[in-house]
Amino acid sequence: MPPKLIIVIPCYNEEEVLPITSRLFREELEGLIARSKVSPDSRILFVNDGSKDSTWEIIRGLSEECELFEGISQSRNRGHQNALLAGLMEVRDICDITISIDCDGQDDISAMERMVDEYLGGAEIVYGVRSARRTDTFFKRFTAQSFYRLLNGMGAEVVYNHADYRLVSSRVLKEFAGFREVNIFLRGMFPLVGFRSTCVYYERSERLAGKSHYPLSKMLSLAIDGITSLSIKPIRFITVMGIFVAILSFIGVIWSIVQYFLHNTIIGWSSTVSIICFIGGIQLISLGIIGEYIGKIYMETKARPRYIISERTFVRNEKD
Repeated sequence: MPPKLIIVIPCYNEEEVLPITSRLFREELEGLIARSKVSPDSRILFVNDGSKDSTWEIIRGLSEECELFEGISQSRNRGHQNALLAGLMEVRDICDITISIDCDGQDDISAMERMVDEYLGGAEIVYGVRSARRTDTFFKRFTAQSFYRLLNGMGAEVVYNHADYRLVSSRVLKEFAGFREVNIFLRGMFPLVGFRSTCVYYERSERLAGKSHYPLSKMLSLAIDGITSLSIKPIRFITVMGIFVAILSFIGVIWSIVQYFLHNTIIGWSSTVSIICFIGGIQLISLGIIGEYIGKIYMETKARPRYIISERTFVRNEKD
């Protein structure tokens, strides 16, 4: 019996590209069904992340036109990661495998078949990895590569050049449901679940329509969330830096005492100001990093819902 696949696609203000990519997603799924790779009950689930344009109306229209399409809508915008989580948790008990992919068409949709083949070969998680970034500008390519190196360097376990294009089995999703963090970074959390995993490589294309919703500011924010949610290395770095500065300060005190007794001291303000600015800068940076972790703890203790679904284009049967 072929596995039941549900393709989970988060959407935020995608009215320009959704009519184009929805057809591509449908053709790919129909092809997988025709080749008996997946079950005829497989579906495409769009997750509307509180879009301000007509994205939700388009999703509802697609659902009415074709039974392969389904949609859920969040009560408000909660961000890409929460939207994707909402979709995965919505379907974890009614499918065998899920494939998550962005709506913009940049990820190679045809790679889904290779992902399914890897699952049929025994893999529980299949990461879609970009083999090249030829369509990116130098700045985009540099910042993206720096993003992954920074995450790995800070202790966040991520697959290099992998975003959120992945196949995940229902077995993994059921275990993943036990991760109750409010501050989520999915591409760093799934490797923590374990199970057998592999990668499928593909070339990234240009966005088919519309504008990117991941500028540099959001990428930096995502990097900070990933590091502080998955690693305590920055705090350890503060400890090491504090010890280093303390040793330098101790040496400086010894040096100043020796110079005093040798009558080599002079009155000057530049060295004093430099030392004060240096120590003050380190203290402010350290407080900022510690504050980031305290803020994460504050949000975790509130245990607020990570997503709230306000509408669905379907009604699940009790047996589902």
